[in-house]
Amino acid sequence: MNGGAPRIPPIQCLRTFEALARLRSVTLAAEELCVTPSAVSHRVRQLEQAIGAKLFGRADFSLTSDGSAYLAHVREGLLALRRFPGAAVQPQGKRRLRVAVTPTFARSILLPRLRQFTDAYPEIDITLQVAIPLLDVIAEDTDLLVRFGTGRYADVEHVLLARDVVTPLASAAWLREHGPVERPEDLAGHVLLRSPLEPWRTWFAANGLDWPEPSEGSQFNDVGLVCDGAAAGMGIGLVRLRLGAPWLDTGALVRLFDHDVPSPHAHYLCWRTGTMERWECAAFAEWLRRVLG
Repeated sequence: MNGGAPRIPPIQCLRTFEALARLRSVTLAAEELCVTPSAVSHRVRQLEQAIGAKLFGRADFSLTSDGSAYLAHVREGLLALRRFPGAAVQPQGKRRLRVAVTPTFARSILLPRLRQFTDAYPEIDITLQVAIPLLDVIAEDTDLLVRFGTGRYADVEHVLLARDVVTPLASAAWLREHGPVERPEDLAGHVLLRSPLEPWRTWFAANGLDWPEPSEGSQFNDVGLVCDGAAAGMGIGLVRLRLGAPWLDTGALVRLFDHDVPSPHAHYLCWRTGTMERWECAAFAEWLRRVLG
């Protein structure tokens, strides 16, 4: 190997890699690029050999960690080539991506990680909107929607993002005042904070308690508000651990028990048919699945 500058992969290989990563179909990538499917496969193999890294990990064309990192550089380079030389006279605007998210998912999970995406894709401007689809609070005119529910969505295409477990949480001050709470049945007589997003009956049943859903106690339609209420000493909240992590990490809330119960619901990313044809939507969906996987 000589000491010269490293070879730049052929532009057709880079365009093919970007198209296949976005469309996740050899056939669709071939149609877009006006080449044969075998040419798509050949170009990807040629690119992998040129850079010395595996780009796709599985038959569904999901990216490896090297592939995700390289894709950001490829898209940045292709975007620069598309802008030149007209950018000095007629600059292109950024790509707009509108994402609707549930409130606590945004605060606890998405926002702490979002800079990773904006750093990798500086050409994309993201607009975040709040939505609670389980309670029919819908954000209008969005490209992608994070829903928390059963996953049975006939009106949109969707993919599972993350499952979670639930466990009772309370403030340390509450526990000192009202404890000890050592067994599930010790919850009898205590104030249980309520939310239609996370019914207590799931946790009761998993712990052998034939108790009805609580009919008293403050009620909240947002998991973050349940955590804030519990942290303020209003009672015990049933909280998903991923969403409750910021309160647990700061000590605002503590666990009452060591065992967890799977939530009957999960977070899903949803979109209308055709949305993933826009590369910025496909890029965000792939990134979000990877960071939550």
